[in-house]
Amino acid sequence: MSKDRTIDYVELPGRDMAAMKAFYGETFGWEFVDYGPAYAAFDAAQAGVDGGFDIDGQELSGPLVVLYADDLEGMLAAVEAAGGTVIKPIFSFPGGRRFHFTDPAGNVLAVWTKA
Repeated sequence: MSKDRTIDYVELPGRDMAAMKAFYGETFGWEFVDYGPAYAAFDAAQAGVDGGFDIDGQELSGPLVVLYADDLEGMLAAVEAAGGTVIKPIFSFPGGRRFHFTDPAGNVLAVWTKA
């Protein structure tokens, strides 16, 4: 269950979905749910945290930590008021909406809420 203002999800970028799934499946025993050819999810029961692999052509800048918020617009305003910079405005995806931002140190994070 997602809890307001907590780390909820981790996305790992990649270029080869089959290789990512093979590595984490064989090494750690994880199983996956595919959401099209560019995204596969894993769950906390196996990985310790919910997350997914994203090979949708983005830069490989490292894992994306995703926080949860009950009030997405309110959290976006709070991020900006505290000195964060929104780099990807609120957008919809299957199951919810989210935005991406950088913190004052330049770390990229995201915040999501359920649809």
